[in-house]
Amino acid sequence: MDDRSIVKLETRLKIIFSHLNAASFSSLSPFGAPCSQTSTLQHKDDDYVVIPRNLKYSLRVTSREQYASMYMDSIREPDMFWNKLAKDFFWKKEYATSQPLCKFNFDARKSPIFVEWFRGGYTNVCYNALDRHVIAGRGGQPALLWEGNDLGQDSCSTYQDLLNYTCQISNFLLSKNVVKGDRVCIYMPMIPELPCGMLACARIGAIHSVVFAGFSAEALAGRILDCCPKVVITCSAFKRGNKLVDLMGIVDTALQLCLERENFSPETCLIYENPRVASNKDTLWKEGRDLRWQDVIPCMDKKAPVEWMEAEDPLFMLYTSGSTGKPKGVVHTVGGYMVYSAVTFKYIFDHQPGDVFWCTADCGWITGHTYVTYGPLLNCATCVIYEGIPTWPDAGRYWQIIDKFNVTAFHTAPTAIRTLESSGDEFVKKHSRKSLKLLGSVGEPINPKAWWWYFEVVGEKRCPIVDTWWQTETGATMISPLPWAWPLKPGSATLPFFGVQLALVDENGNEKHGPCEGFLCIKGPWPGIARTLYQNHERYEESYFKTFYGYYTTGDGCRRDDDGYYWITGRIDDVINVSGHRISTGEVESVLNAHPACAEAAVVGIPHKVKGQGIYAFVVLMKEASASEELRISFLQSVRKEIGSFAAPEIIHWVTGLPKTRSGKVMRRILRKIACGEFDNLGDLSSLADPSVIDDILNTKP
Repeated sequence: MDDRSIVKLETRLKIIFSHLNAASFSSLSPFGAPCSQTSTLQHKDDDYVVIPRNLKYSLRVTSREQYASMYMDSIREPDMFWNKLAKDFFWKKEYATSQPLCKFNFDARKSPIFVEWFRGGYTNVCYNALDRHVIAGRGGQPALLWEGNDLGQDSCSTYQDLLNYTCQISNFLLSKNVVKGDRVCIYMPMIPELPCGMLACARIGAIHSVVFAGFSAEALAGRILDCCPKVVITCSAFKRGNKLVDLMGIVDTALQLCLERENFSPETCLIYENPRVASNKDTLWKEGRDLRWQDVIPCMDKKAPVEWMEAEDPLFMLYTSGSTGKPKGVVHTVGGYMVYSAVTFKYIFDHQPGDVFWCTADCGWITGHTYVTYGPLLNCATCVIYEGIPTWPDAGRYWQIIDKFNVTAFHTAPTAIRTLESSGDEFVKKHSRKSLKLLGSVGEPINPKAWWWYFEVVGEKRCPIVDTWWQTETGATMISPLPWAWPLKPGSATLPFFGVQLALVDENGNEKHGPCEGFLCIKGPWPGIARTLYQNHERYEESYFKTFYGYYTTGDGCRRDDDGYYWITGRIDDVINVSGHRISTGEVESVLNAHPACAEAAVVGIPHKVKGQGIYAFVVLMKEASASEELRISFLQSVRKEIGSFAAPEIIHWVTGLPKTRSGKVMRRILRKIACGEFDNLGDLSSLADPSVIDDILNTKP
């Protein structure tokens, strides 16, 4: 940030942690309880992993019995349960408690689908995330600890700093006649200006649409044309690893496409000129449209009005990756999202005074919205944001940052974990990591092999792993362990969060009970559920509520074991039918990933003249392993042993990497086309994190 008071970081960090330890924090939730006796750690060959409890931390939920009592309260008495939690926030006008806090319909046969929470209440998410804490005397507490792409780039912003800066951005937007309900598109790297831009929109009632700063001009144009923003906020350029990204050039191309296709142009394009990288001098600024951030934001007042929002007013929209069909603009609303994002953060990450939280997600994805910006700040947390990648300048960067900022809770994606695992333990072990007390996993199910590495090497067998499952549409975590409350099972997200009613159904929509496998659905509403798709409620109903009437359909398969734990088995469409055997791709991938020579694997189905479908496996090897016929046979034997010969891949294709979105999800749609030889029909590649991976795959033979 340019207009804020920053002292030298080393000095500031000393202030940070002395302040955190002495700060006055609000009392625990009425559901809180002290930690009980220490548990024991069982051997890794057992089904469970029980983490020793650290008695110096005050835990909120300390046993499965306590969880079960709270969970049943959340299901049987949802009004009472969520009302208690919502009271932690400031409401300019209270919602009515004389009527149900939630009204909904999940059955499209009866009437249109709708969900409402806290109807009639007026609040503001920015006010609750910033002003509330400053008013309470916590303005000097650090809010964001920023680490740049290159070593030596860093800054610290307190809650007062953040409030001042956010108000300046809000006032700029107001000066451009942005009012409640207008859309603002944000296309920026992970710099403090990104979450501040989001909060500035929330403050004045504008709906922000953050687009990941890795999408192509084509993808950006499609999202701009769908939501028609009055303002686009972007950055001149930035570095991701050793790669320079010319953001302004991409925006310029995207806006030209918008003009050519639908004669649309935003009224204003606000450009943060990144002082850390050189801009592309060939990019022409458009007079009357383009404004330089540094010329206008510092001139704005540091106090801005608050637009009090009704609980069901839109807060933001976020587009899905668009890997198939037109991207969906998922809409989340003010009241329910605010409460649910904050409560999940509070309980799942067991946030305590003095903690420093780091979620590595980008704000271009829902995880970055919920666990980088809104969830932590609503809880007055100190959190880290990082501009770069896990392996720059080497595979020890994450662990170096953890030591630098004394991170206590670290939340990242399985794809990053597997990448760092394949780089070798030495990068982890040369850093202390002694501050860590909790690890998290998000984005996809984590395979047991990666889980054990994360637990044993990164966490040194002392940090529980919260393996979380949720979706853009759910707003925040739906299934997750609560730290120290019950034993963990590597690969299982374990139990549903409060208020989440899971159901496993068969292909006819009949609910199954006890240990079983089926389609994962949700019976009733929770506060964080998306309310609609932008300007397309029909598609919202079709996508989530018409597969199985009366349920929200997640699109995932799931297994429930004897202990009631849930295991995500993969997308419903990621099932391969081999000679009548329905085989989950996730099941085969789990076996392949468990092989000591495997860094990562992805499986797709291919046509087979005899079997109907065969299995085609793409395998990335560990750096010390070499492809060979013997190794191929070893992989096949592992699958035959763990699943059966019917599940053995027809083809194993050795590759250097897998095509993934920026959030780390493997794009199996592309792999299917490659496996089927449709090289000239790979479709939209704009959401790929690294398009060069495709060329590498095509240049290798299975």
